[in-house]
Amino acid sequence: MNPMDDPAGPQLRPGFWQGLGLPAPATGPDQGLAEADMPADPVDLLQRWLADAVAAGLPEPNAMALATVSGDGRPRVRMVLLKGLEPGGALTFYTNRRSRKAADLAAVPRACLMFPWYAVHRQVIVEATVTPLSTAESEPYFRSRPYGSQLGAWASHQSSVIGSRAELEARYAELAARWPEGSQVPMPDFWGGYRAEPQVIEFWHGRRNRLHDRFRYARLDQGWLLERLAP
Repeated sequence: MNPMDDPAGPQLRPGFWQGLGLPAPATGPDQGLAEADMPADPVDLLQRWLADAVAAGLPEPNAMALATVSGDGRPRVRMVLLKGLEPGGALTFYTNRRSRKAADLAAVPRACLMFPWYAVHRQVIVEATVTPLSTAESEPYFRSRPYGSQLGAWASHQSSVIGSRAELEARYAELAARWPEGSQVPMPDFWGGYRAEPQVIEFWHGRRNRLHDRFRYARLDQGWLLERLAP
């Protein structure tokens, strides 16, 4: 999850820095959220908060916890990187389709994602339905990855047991010999993206005395229902 794997960072909606009509960032515990601050579309606020996290210099600002449930009901969580935020609000990320998270999503295609921006007193939770991206949708991002990360996608049989790190590095060296730098590395058929379509988005802003501000958007047939929650 090295940010140098993707120097451009997450692919955000064009113009997200301007034109949202939102108040200036207010990230301290003496400042917070009021109903008047909340846009009709929660994606606008998610865009703004992500931009604020980037501007604040937070490490891995596009890192998000991805919680899934296995087919037999076992909860699991891990960190992944947000790689796209679509105009309709869908979040995209990429992984090995033979991993445990992929197996969980195949069995139960729902997930909860969380952005932990605690250094600026903020957190966002997203409850979403999840569908895999097609090969055609996944390939452009794979092509944009650095050469080493492309080989890494082939080298790691993610979530499987291995005997040693030497085994992993030997596999990488074999692949580097097969596809030398400068040649085109094909995208593995076991690797690709996922689209998480938000059904609920909750914004949390830390305040003093544990009297935090919490607002929840729930998707309706048309638009979103906005509610304030007790902290």
